[in-house]
Amino acid sequence: MRTRSNPPAPPLRPFRGTAAFFWTEVLVQAHELTAMATSIVVQGVVLVFVWVLDPSLLGIAFCGAILFSMFTMGQRLLNEAAYVRIDHKATDLYLASPLSPEGYFFGMASGILLVYITPVIVMGLLAETVVHFTALEALLLTALSAAVWIFSASIGYVFSTFFRDNRAIWAYASLFFTTFGVVFPVFYPFTYFPANLQPIALFLPPSAAASIMQAAIGAIPTVGWKIALAAGALVAETVGLFGFAVYWVRRSVRES
Repeated sequence: MRTRSNPPAPPLRPFRGTAAFFWTEVLVQAHELTAMATSIVVQGVVLVFVWVLDPSLLGIAFCGAILFSMFTMGQRLLNEAAYVRIDHKATDLYLASPLSPEGYFFGMASGILLVYITPVIVMGLLAETVVHFTALEALLLTALSAAVWIFSASIGYVFSTFFRDNRAIWAYASLFFTTFGVVFPVFYPFTYFPANLQPIALFLPPSAAASIMQAAIGAIPTVGWKIALAAGALVAETVGLFGFAVYWVRRSVRES
């Protein structure tokens, strides 16, 4: 007797459900007013130190503070994604719905961005009073900030899948994001960094973006090959890591 087999389910449209999970994440994050207020504490402390020690570097420090703020949003995504998966055990529930895996990842990242972008905008307005950006410089800073955010969100989500205990997250996440956002030349002039280590800094998105911005506002000399290396590394790593994050979240669903 012939049995009728069920037709295979149609594949999900890429990034399906991004908007729905975006608003879900916005509603969740909007209740964390204290976290929003404290999201720029580190940046504020650094800016005060720069203002006291060498006010001439405030322009560089403000640009670095904006880029650092966008970079640390990856840490917030890491914490949120791991919390949902480990404590709430809700990741499988979300992904069993018509929500696509990459829609879950990008919706969560975008929701966190919308909630935490307000302090960054305030910082940008303060930076304008110091730097007096031209329209092109403002557009460049916006583009660099977007690239740093995409990179940090991608690496934050991928890292979140490696943890099995939330207690291990805070130390490693803080160490990673603070090291690459503060130790390398983000808040201070790129030329202050040891010359033999500068190529390494140019390969790291936060300091690569900062070096481009510092050159754009005339804070450091413009060196063609360094700008090209920084821009190339930033674009390649941002696009590559975002693509890997999409692949990784799809693979994680298949293996669950």
